[in-house]
Amino acid sequence: MPFWHIVPALLSLLSLAAFTVAETDDPVLSNERVVFQLDQGDIEFAFFPEVAPVTSAHIFQLVQLGLYESNQIFRVDKGFVAQTSDVVSGRLLALNPQQQEFASKQVPLEVKEGVKHHEGILSMARGGDPGSGSSSFFICYGTAPHLDMQYGVFGVVLHGMDVMHKLEGLPTKREGIFVMPVDRVTIHNTYWYILGKPMPGLTLPGDTAMAIRKEDAGCSAKFKDLKQRFLAL
Repeated sequence: MPFWHIVPALLSLLSLAAFTVAETDDPVLSNERVVFQLDQGDIEFAFFPEVAPVTSAHIFQLVQLGLYESNQIFRVDKGFVAQTSDVVSGRLLALNPQQQEFASKQVPLEVKEGVKHHEGILSMARGGDPGSGSSSFFICYGTAPHLDMQYGVFGVVLHGMDVMHKLEGLPTKREGIFVMPVDRVTIHNTYWYILGKPMPGLTLPGDTAMAIRKEDAGCSAKFKDLKQRFLAL
């Protein structure tokens, strides 16, 4: 079943669960954890499923499909944000048919009062249309109140902000509104795990890894399990 057909059901289930999001900078974390591996080190993050259920499920799916492997952090604006490229334009590896199906999917703007942009926060990049977020997201280096309620916060870095700060020391250049590293910052590998469960193999590029993903992550079964896990928080 296409992902976009599952979103209304996910929203309905979340509504029935009657989640109450406190006005706090520290929303409930998912048990799903994601790790990006760079030359500078590893970055690990978790999701805020009560704050951004659709975005959390979407980004997690892209990670499971290996779409951030060989992508890049194209923007490093010291003291402000570091931002990933979208997975269509930023990857070095070609997209396979399964990845192409989901790479350009968009998500609605999801915001909650009291959930603020501060150091370590993950938030969706977008164009002028609030619902144009797809796969590019940014990690905050500090507080950014002008972004609150305008961009969708969906997670937080748990480990690796020291790695993110290393990027601030790289030589940069300016292209339009973007401050960009002179040399490419590649996300070489990604993996994910669930607290309390065995860690899966690394989602390394290649036919073997993709065969494992297809066996392990059929769309309908995967999202049924994902909804259950997010609702179980």
